[in-house]
Amino acid sequence: MGRAGLINSGGESKGAGDLEAAVTTAVINKRAGGMGLISGRKAFQRPLKEGVALLNAIQDVYLCREVSVA
Repeated sequence: MGRAGLINSGGESKGAGDLEAAVTTAVINKRAGGMGLISGRKAFQRPLKEGVALLNAIQDVYLCREVSVA
């Protein structure tokens, strides 16, 4: 049947520290073989520039070749 890709939920927005928490979650997810991270409130309940920066940081984790399956 093959393997199913894991997509992890980013969790609730807690304000300061959301960027760090999202990047940490993305790294852990990718190292565990995950395929993506769902990010809603962390990105969309803040000013546009901050939300875009958060989404770009998450994308950077999944594009980074140095972060691989553990």
